[in-house]
Amino acid sequence: MQESVIYRSIQEEAEARTQREIANNSLREGLPMEMVARVTGLSIAEVQQLQQQLNESLQS
Repeated sequence: MQESVIYRSIQEEAEARTQREIANNSLREGLPMEMVARVTGLSIAEVQQLQQQLNESLQS
């Protein structure tokens, strides 16, 4: 039982990481935030945060 909970948690983390990677790549390509949110399933707030991080990394 404990192993399945741990496995599920790891799997969910991996899926979330993948969605953020897809969002980052989409934002770099210039897709609108609303479209990125719709395609990835992330919230607009999450996509906005990723966009802000991307902008900050480009300024550095």
